[in-house]
Amino acid sequence: MKQQHGARDSDTRPCQCPERCAFQARLQDLLTRSFSEASLLQAATNPVSDTEQRPLRVPKLAWVEEEEEGPGAAPAQEKEEVVPFKPLQEDAAVERTQEQQSSRGLFHRTAQLVCKLIKRIREEETSTAGTGLRAYSHIFKTKTSAALLDMLVEEGFCNPKQVPAMVRYIHQWLTANQFAEHRLNRTLLDLTEAQPADVLVTLLRVAPSCDRAALTMWKSIMCSPRTAEPALLILLDVLGSWPEHSMCTSDGDKTGVLALAATVVMWKILQVPCVPHMVTVYFPRLFVHLLFQVFFTTLDMPEEVHTFWKGCQEQYDLATSPNRFAVRTLKSLLCRMQHEDVVVAMEAPACGWDTLLCADTHHYAVALLAREMSCVSISLCSRIARYLLRLLRTQEPRWELPALAFLAEVLEFLDLSERGAKRVLQILSRHLRSECRERRRLALRALLEFTDEPSMTKKMWSLTESLVELLQDADGEIVSMTVMLLSFIILDNDTLIPGPITLQLVEALLPLFDHDNNQVQLLSILLFRTLVTLPQKKEKKALKTPLRQSLLPLFFHCHDENRLVAQVSQETLLCVAEFLKRRDLEKQLKNKKLWKFTECLLAEDTSRAAEHLCRALPYLRNPQESLRAAAIRFTAQPQPRPLPRQRRPGLAPRSPAWARRCCRPLAAVPSGGSVRRGPG
Repeated sequence: MKQQHGARDSDTRPCQCPERCAFQARLQDLLTRSFSEASLLQAATNPVSDTEQRPLRVPKLAWVEEEEEGPGAAPAQEKEEVVPFKPLQEDAAVERTQEQQSSRGLFHRTAQLVCKLIKRIREEETSTAGTGLRAYSHIFKTKTSAALLDMLVEEGFCNPKQVPAMVRYIHQWLTANQFAEHRLNRTLLDLTEAQPADVLVTLLRVAPSCDRAALTMWKSIMCSPRTAEPALLILLDVLGSWPEHSMCTSDGDKTGVLALAATVVMWKILQVPCVPHMVTVYFPRLFVHLLFQVFFTTLDMPEEVHTFWKGCQEQYDLATSPNRFAVRTLKSLLCRMQHEDVVVAMEAPACGWDTLLCADTHHYAVALLAREMSCVSISLCSRIARYLLRLLRTQEPRWELPALAFLAEVLEFLDLSERGAKRVLQILSRHLRSECRERRRLALRALLEFTDEPSMTKKMWSLTESLVELLQDADGEIVSMTVMLLSFIILDNDTLIPGPITLQLVEALLPLFDHDNNQVQLLSILLFRTLVTLPQKKEKKALKTPLRQSLLPLFFHCHDENRLVAQVSQETLLCVAEFLKRRDLEKQLKNKKLWKFTECLLAEDTSRAAEHLCRALPYLRNPQESLRAAAIRFTAQPQPRPLPRQRRPGLAPRSPAWARRCCRPLAAVPSGGSVRRGPG
């Protein structure tokens, strides 16, 4: 049979057996017509009699279960079927020998068995591989069947519907032939190159736990330059789809493929001595998708995934949970890429790998992993960050929190183009409005990484409205980061700030003067002072009202126990007094006579005394003793009486008669007349 297979591969060598050539031609014609015209695999699935399905030109010997090869019957058969395939040397009379008859019988029986085998594979698609092997074990253990499969692929894989059945056959053949691992490599690679999705998805369906035969097939595919890249891309698609990847193959099979099955395949591939080159090329994507698997297997375990994992534990003796197995695969990937330092740094002292296995702390561990990887390779972190940005822009928000945690650590290493910067800001702007506190915090942290670049701060001006809304957040850290980011945006902006935005910011910053967080107090007062010094002339009138409301709070915080807050409050109070053109207040502040400040404040505007008093009452309950004392002194001082109205000099006192004339109703004035006024 070895010689026969060699003869098929070497067409230039002259054939010594014309009868054998004739039979090979008939067999190829049978297989070719069966695949291209009658679709052998589809015909095999229809339980119709052989006489109804028999093609017109198919040799009779390929459709007979048992044939008698007696010396009398053979010549008649030969005379009937060899005529269309006469050898070139027609005048040479060759007698059939016993060896030629046995060779012909071997091809005849093998052709029959292959046809039955493919029919049996189609009938037992849902059964285990072992069931089919018991019935046809004698077929799988022959090299003839492998040689015929090569012929089938060469002649018939142009019809995609046969590809899944051929993949099942190769897997079963390799399962039965333990030491013939590379016998069908060329056939498998030809199929994969022609129909990669059908081959790989079918292989994951046939052997989801990646047994010995499946691993042989995966290694052949992943190590070949012809098929490695499309195979890894399909594997990455399956890895990123939780809990299963749905794809309909050419034979109509819509059975889903578990993402955890792809993780098992990746783990097995990483154990081989030589890691495929494509694993290095697509390391960032593979790294991200394995992190996906850790998160999803921690958060959600559907019943079908749980059942599959039990089978894997029994097969490989894995005393671990699916999320720990995903972490184990991730560690193997890092070690094979020579990043052992990252694996060790995550072990201690923070126990980062264990933190990664908890849904509540997963994003903290991802941030730690990003920091450790940035110490190893900045370019690698940059590639991972770009892929994460792509996922955040196109996919559903399933893994956004860990992705943002990673991005916040490595965004400073990104060299973004104009288009890339716009996309980043769009993504982060969406998360600023998120209901999740951690997403808002991470988005702000990522934006703060861009404040060192003036071009980015100008682009962030469009986020002002969202940032003003965050000033009302209940979380002090978020408010502090928001005020800091707004300060950078305003200070680095060369253009004038629109009046409505200035007014909105001033009103939003006023309540923050009394915030519990000292940093929030300090940053809000500093930003307030910046806004006071920058407004345009048209907005000055609108700003007077909120600035008057800020006088008393700033005065009280001049007595703050935090010296920095007290100093900034006094400087800001002076800027406000100058803006309002209150020379009397400016004089007291410059002379550092704060005890006279409130006297001047109340004396100038007695109509607002009650309003000032209401604004001072909350400070009577302030935790700081110095602020309470200042509030007590303010409320205890006598309220100034309204000053009498002063007449202009040089005017004579008016008589009561003049007042009565001025107050007379207009109806009493004669028609066409005018009201006569007194002097002045």
